[in-house]
Amino acid sequence: MTDLKAYFADKQQDMIDLLRDLIAIESPTHDKAAVDAMGERVTALFEASGATIERFARDTVGDIILGKWNATADGKPILILSHMDTVWAVGSVAEHPTRLDGEGRLYGMGAADMKGGIVVAITAIQGLIERDMLPNRPIWYLATSDEEAGSVHSKDLIETIAKDAGLVLVTEPPTTDGSLKTWRKGVAVYQLEITGKAAHAGNEPEMGINAILEFAQQTIELNSMNDLKNGTSVSVTQVDGGSASNVIPEHVIATIDVRAMTERVYQQLHERIMERLPFIPGSQISIKRNHYRPPMERDGNAFEKAREIAKANAITIREDGAGGGSDGNFTAAMGIPTIDGLGAEGDGLHASHEHILVRSLPKKAALMAALLRDWA
Repeated sequence: MTDLKAYFADKQQDMIDLLRDLIAIESPTHDKAAVDAMGERVTALFEASGATIERFARDTVGDIILGKWNATADGKPILILSHMDTVWAVGSVAEHPTRLDGEGRLYGMGAADMKGGIVVAITAIQGLIERDMLPNRPIWYLATSDEEAGSVHSKDLIETIAKDAGLVLVTEPPTTDGSLKTWRKGVAVYQLEITGKAAHAGNEPEMGINAILEFAQQTIELNSMNDLKNGTSVSVTQVDGGSASNVIPEHVIATIDVRAMTERVYQQLHERIMERLPFIPGSQISIKRNHYRPPMERDGNAFEKAREIAKANAITIREDGAGGGSDGNFTAAMGIPTIDGLGAEGDGLHASHEHILVRSLPKKAALMAALLRDWA
């Protein structure tokens, strides 16, 4: 059963060439035209492989693309999830050109997160079609456009499409040692706003209500919610307050990042955060949750099944997790078997040294193909 490995090993250069092409199509999340250009390229790849296409228009971010193979076949679909957007502004590729070093690392903006994953998935599908091994079940591939900004414009669509799926395969990169991601922390972002009362800091400071002092006390209490050894973090990550050096500050806005391993723990935190009360008489506080990804809690059955399929194809896989979220968090929270980290191996995500390991491209394509072909 090692035929897939040998087949995709011969496709390595084609995968490198395709990845270079995709990196060159810069697609920062908040540039709709740029992400739509990437969407056109992905659409062309889907269509060239015989997929039917559905496009879901979005006003402020790129349109979302859904490719379907065997659309009328029986059985629950296998859903592949990728995102086309990156954190890199247009012009980043010129500043940091794509390059292949002598040790098999391909550097490029968005190479690992996650254009390498798109290359892995589309190559796997093309290979199965070429070898007449595509299973007689629906294969759906959803390419979203705003994952790097919290999936605000795609979350509902992901959940609507995924509800019919029997398996979700996410093409985010694996951990740095190549392990698949079978758990991810939940991620929530809150905005805390504090209103006090301005006053002259020299003439009548006693007439003011210091919003920064209120914020400081709120921060200490929020920090006490941390339970780092059990994977829970509550972090004040941004703050803006005050107007001048001689004015008692009237206003503060802060951002709070919350991470938790389980939905139960997160809901307990959420209640504590939302019930903030002011410390200083006369100060007012308001807090709202801007977005939320529920935790991807480990599904041991899905991983064990994946490991059996991989082993039958002479592929070794390991599992681990991540503190950051992905679109797989949404599907896992729905109770759908979800396997993440199926993209290209690499390092330097969101950094100027972002790269993938070229040798991982055929290996991950073979694994993706095996899962698509052999998942019962």
